[in-house]
Amino acid sequence: MSVPQAREGAPHVLDNPARASLTGPHARFAERRGRILRYPVDVSPWLALPDDPGADDWADLAALAGPGAEVPLPGYRGELPEGWELTMNIAGVQLVDEGMDAVPEPAAVRLGPADVPEILDLIERTRPGPFLPRTIELGTYLGIRRDGRLIAMAGERLHPPGWTEISAVCTDPAHRGEGLATRLIRAVAHGIRERGETPFLHTGAENTTAIRLYESLGFRLRRRTAFVAARVPEPLGQPSAEPAGVPAL
Repeated sequence: MSVPQAREGAPHVLDNPARASLTGPHARFAERRGRILRYPVDVSPWLALPDDPGADDWADLAALAGPGAEVPLPGYRGELPEGWELTMNIAGVQLVDEGMDAVPEPAAVRLGPADVPEILDLIERTRPGPFLPRTIELGTYLGIRRDGRLIAMAGERLHPPGWTEISAVCTDPAHRGEGLATRLIRAVAHGIRERGETPFLHTGAENTTAIRLYESLGFRLRRRTAFVAARVPEPLGQPSAEPAGVPAL
């Protein structure tokens, strides 16, 4: 399949996918102050800076997040303003689908709000990245159960126009090696393709096992990125907040 291309010289919609999502298909989730956009804190940690943040944007971000808060700045590669503290900087990659064999999975069930406690338990044991109480609202999440117990899942997160991110791919350690992640990725991708959209995903640059799996399925590297977080300055004379430990995206 052909991957949608940006006009020559124009920014690609995936260069700032959170902003494209929150100004597009996920606009209903957007919390805004000035040019700063973010998801509700119980939905997703993704936050969207403008492509050219200035002093007013950093001030708006500080006001939106609150003094001492730790905020994710996915993909940001510029300098932080004076007083901001870098708390996380993990190399990442963005991959896009270029011909995956996307097919439904008969054993998969659609997960919903009632499944969130069990999902959070699986996330805690497998650590694929953050999944919050309302993340389930972002798109379709599919799971595979064994004897009634959730043992694997994958779903949809960011939704820039024409694209959908596959996320939360995880398998119970006792069931790894059974091909469950592959089956669920293909099933989630099938639903995305049925809408006429293209799957993409993010992972850590050092997660070579996952990258090999994704490439074997038909994904290719589009760009290198970074999962960055920083702490909002405290007002002068105020104590620093305890580290919040923002997880990698």
